[in-house]
Amino acid sequence: MSDHTHGTMPPDALALRARAVEQLMIEKGLLREGAVDALVEIFEHELGPRNGAKIVARAWTDPDYLARLRTDTNNALQEYGFSGMEGSHIVLCENTPEIHNVIVCTLCSCYPWPLLGLPPMWYKTAAYRSRIVIEPRAVLAEFKTDIPKDVELRVWDSNAELRYFVLPMRPAGTEGWSAEQLEKLVTRNSMIGTGLPLAPQDLDGEAS
Repeated sequence: MSDHTHGTMPPDALALRARAVEQLMIEKGLLREGAVDALVEIFEHELGPRNGAKIVARAWTDPDYLARLRTDTNNALQEYGFSGMEGSHIVLCENTPEIHNVIVCTLCSCYPWPLLGLPPMWYKTAAYRSRIVIEPRAVLAEFKTDIPKDVELRVWDSNAELRYFVLPMRPAGTEGWSAEQLEKLVTRNSMIGTGLPLAPQDLDGEAS
């Protein structure tokens, strides 16, 4: 039996239930207002996605590691200790000048937690789960990610057995950068496919 059931409760209903519990705890003085949002923000944008950023930066700078990541993704990830219940069967989706990949879970919100941390709230919504399959280019435009019309868009549907992980293209102008510097350019959304890595100038000279 799978450890992850699909469709037992809509993600929106789960979110409402969680908010109700949170509000009750705040009213009883057991939780500070905004504490949960702050914690989620840290796990969504800082702690979790940094794991994936290490993998991406290593792939950008180490051809041998990139080859292992392409041919034996899960063992390559386990070199960093990234595995576990939500990360034992990861499929690499590598962006190229001809192909842009984006991931979704149309039935619920399966997500590569060991690499990206907590899934963002929008990833769980019915709107994203349905529209990214039907009109991916329009949805990406709403994320301010404009993909040229001559680039093929591929949408990968995660499930209880498989999680997908997007390897974005290395930004131009980063020749000679170390893996540690490159990590700062890798965003969570670029590893979902709804965004692109930061450009060097976006760091205001911090990494160069």
